[in-house]
Amino acid sequence: MRRTPCLALLGVGVAGVLVLSAAPPAAAQPAAATSPGIVVVDGMTQPVFSLAEAIEERVYVETTVDTDRDGRRDRVAIDISRPRETATQGFKVPVIFEHSPYRKGTWNDVPYPSVLVDELPQNGVTRRSGLRGSDASVQSAVAKANLPGQLDDYYVPRGYAVVLGQSVGTADSDGCPTSGDQAETLGTKAVIDWLNGRAKGYDANGAPVTADWTTGAVGMTGVSYNGTLPNQVATTGVQGLKTIVPVAAISSWYDYYRANGLVVAPGTYQGEDVDVLAQFTAGRARAEGPCADEIAELTARQDRVTGDYSTFWQDRDYLDARKVKASVFVVHGLNDWNVKTEHFAGWWDELAKRNVPRKIWLHQGGHGGPGNTASVTLPDGRTWTYKQTENRWFDYWLWNVRNGIMDEPTAVLQREDRAYTTYRNWPDPGVREVPLHLGATAATAPGTLTAGKPAKAKVEQRFVDEGRTIHPDTLVAGADTASPNRLVYRSPELTRDVRISGRPEMRLRMAIDNKPDANLTAYLVDYGPTGSTAAPTVVTRGWMDPQNRASAARTEPLKQGKLYDLRWTLEPKDYVFPAGHRIGVVVFSSDQEYTLLPLGGTRLRVAPQHSELRLPVVGGRNALGL
Repeated sequence: MRRTPCLALLGVGVAGVLVLSAAPPAAAQPAAATSPGIVVVDGMTQPVFSLAEAIEERVYVETTVDTDRDGRRDRVAIDISRPRETATQGFKVPVIFEHSPYRKGTWNDVPYPSVLVDELPQNGVTRRSGLRGSDASVQSAVAKANLPGQLDDYYVPRGYAVVLGQSVGTADSDGCPTSGDQAETLGTKAVIDWLNGRAKGYDANGAPVTADWTTGAVGMTGVSYNGTLPNQVATTGVQGLKTIVPVAAISSWYDYYRANGLVVAPGTYQGEDVDVLAQFTAGRARAEGPCADEIAELTARQDRVTGDYSTFWQDRDYLDARKVKASVFVVHGLNDWNVKTEHFAGWWDELAKRNVPRKIWLHQGGHGGPGNTASVTLPDGRTWTYKQTENRWFDYWLWNVRNGIMDEPTAVLQREDRAYTTYRNWPDPGVREVPLHLGATAATAPGTLTAGKPAKAKVEQRFVDEGRTIHPDTLVAGADTASPNRLVYRSPELTRDVRISGRPEMRLRMAIDNKPDANLTAYLVDYGPTGSTAAPTVVTRGWMDPQNRASAARTEPLKQGKLYDLRWTLEPKDYVFPAGHRIGVVVFSSDQEYTLLPLGGTRLRVAPQHSELRLPVVGGRNALGL
């Protein structure tokens, strides 16, 4: 990496004014012991403060909420690490803040509800509007958390304070967990208010404590739930929150536990729901003791019967950036089936609509970040690791280092060969929606996907739900032969590489012949070249409840045997189908990995000539080459 002249940013005053002064390129310490300051090389702060001598303190911040309803405002515990110079020489620093419900005391063997049911619970529903009827009657979840990411080890030597908080209702904080609602949001926001002198804080003895050592500029970060909390707080527009870096973060809890009216689990956590997560984070003693009533209310209101979007979920939805003042650096895995890709895509769309300063980094991994050493080479030839990019992002927004990061490409994506590349934006601005028509000549035989005119054959195809006993891998495999339990449609071999970027959409004319309702699942699949013995690649997935065909918030009963036109989007994706491969879509009912699993036997019927798969193709139909 090229070295540029080192700048020491000195003399941060009460008003947060930064004074630039030149320093020799080899400088490794602040310019003078009496005037401490950060050291910047290549637009990035350097580790010049002693971590061993850092000041460590615990503060209990008073919030504006009373989640356990004991008549007293809840206090949340935070642990602070900051350079000693903030006390000895009046050196004011910005804050990197990670809040978490997972710090300690979790209930590791909390029971999950079974997903094995005789009938889908919504089969008995006559009519229901979720927005008007919201009051109807983890284990291993730590893997979702951002386990301590050495934030203090890395950033305190670079001139930051690091604050690690404990969410309301968890660990050493007061109250009861509320799993993503406004009370949890306000409980987190209170820490930023305290850092800016707008809330009260106390030490363990009850003595008032103020944050007179900070500039008040705060950046939030974290992975999974720890990354969701920054999204939540940013939507409040709280003064002092300058930037957030949400990694693998939720933007709507409905999209985490539901999908288009269906109860759908986060990947590998079948049966988990809002109340299960609350019990896990509360710990068993609190969940079965003082917070039992509050958690019982979560169980009732989350509604595992209809799966409808309701005011309960609306209170846990952050897809509204009208008040967002902080910049946002979105980080997500393109193969994350825990916090699915709609979470970053929906949030990104909203940020773009509101013109929020932003950057996005997408990797090929699953749930978590890309790894600190993942690196990308910019168009100007400079190479940065992910950790350096995060460092430079915080430096720009919290220390006002003019390092040019906002002039660099907006999107960084890791391609299928694991190499990172840059793009002007995401989804790719060159995307055009291309319809691929479903075609078939027999009732269960594999069908076709074509970009031309729809097939004229009026064949109806049928399949029977046995998802409870047949794994999706089995339903996806063997696409050259008919199956009584799924339908498959494939394109001809592609004549060129085809990149999709965005949300595929399934449009299906379908009937349920012997039940009031059914699960409905579609998988987008890369089938490889004709004759290939390699296992097919599941590109993305999507689910829906046909009773929610008009709205996720409204259940409308179906007439058995009647064909309905259904539309739903699959999880967003950026993927390249190589030349010679075939694009496929597999349609089936219950998904053993994600949906409730009723007893088999539900019969479904599809009219392929009135159905299509719509793909967001970079370059549009001409680039598809079909």
